[in-house]
Amino acid sequence: MLYLDHAASSPLRPEVLAAMAPHLTGPVGNPSSHHTVGEAAAAVLSDARTRVARVLGMRASDVVFTSGGTEANNLAMKGIVLAALESGHRHLITTAMEHESLRASASYLRRFHGVEITLLPLGAHGRVEPDTLRGAVREDTALISLAHANNEIGTVQDATALAAIAREHRVPLHLDAVQSAGWLPLAGIGADAISIAGHKLGAPQGIGALIVRGRVPLEPLLHGGGQERGRRSGTENVAGAVGLATALELAEIEREHVADRVRAATHAFITEVLRLVPTARLTGDPVHRLPATASFTIAGTSGESVLLELERRGVVSSSGSACAAGSDEPSPVLLALGIAPEVAHTSLRFTFGREQLSPDAPLQLARLVAESVAAVG
Repeated sequence: MLYLDHAASSPLRPEVLAAMAPHLTGPVGNPSSHHTVGEAAAAVLSDARTRVARVLGMRASDVVFTSGGTEANNLAMKGIVLAALESGHRHLITTAMEHESLRASASYLRRFHGVEITLLPLGAHGRVEPDTLRGAVREDTALISLAHANNEIGTVQDATALAAIAREHRVPLHLDAVQSAGWLPLAGIGADAISIAGHKLGAPQGIGALIVRGRVPLEPLLHGGGQERGRRSGTENVAGAVGLATALELAEIEREHVADRVRAATHAFITEVLRLVPTARLTGDPVHRLPATASFTIAGTSGESVLLELERRGVVSSSGSACAAGSDEPSPVLLALGIAPEVAHTSLRFTFGREQLSPDAPLQLARLVAESVAAVG
């Protein structure tokens, strides 16, 4: 079986499991407990926090461990906007092609707190033009929240330029880096808050982080014990934090070499699919895209039928975000790009991992896609 749904979840790396093992099988103290076992757990947690911060170019005190990317995104958008309401800042800037966790958070803020939302217009490939963002900022803007790289089509934003505009207007910028962490450089990008998720990096499911600068007011969503410097209550997942830090460090060490190799394989695959399947259209930016993401629409087919045929042939992939699995509605991301609903239903997403593929694997895979499309067409 060839697994090509790493954007949904990537396998646990053996090195990460080895780093976590002592904190899963030995005496596991509560980091808030005031005894030797609890203090040892607190020291391990502190070390993991420092390691995550170092990779992202932030301070250790900025790291808030969460249960994953969805919680990190909710905490960023809701927490920053809710904290800003008291000072009269009730305007939020985002786009219609964000991850469901951000779209749903924006809807909540509008419905229950009267927050005004500006959805930035997008280019045909899903990029936000810096001048478009500049024109959308108002005096009462509380937050700009965008995906660094889109989870379905892989389009990468010019985050450095967008962060410069945010700083110019003194508005916090939150980047959903769940997909870009480990593939693109994040240190020094200029964001005020960054969301990451462990299971996209080779850490286990159930651990993530929001890295948010200390100067940015943040209203906690979980109240109780005051953990994470009062920003996220609940007993911390010590082993998960170690796993996240280890996976993030490994991905950063390998990033440039692995990204170049995977980018070349993905490009070969995309080129061959477009050659073999005349009705296939690449979605997302052809240049500014994640190294491991290839996404298509194939008019006149059923995307789900093609996926089932591919799985029968030993290839596992998806039609888009796993968080929308089971929905009969066309992808909001593709609709935001102006793609017709009937075409959006034909979408296919292939997301490669970091493992080494044989030189002819991309071409073989493209032929399997072509055969599967022909079989269901």
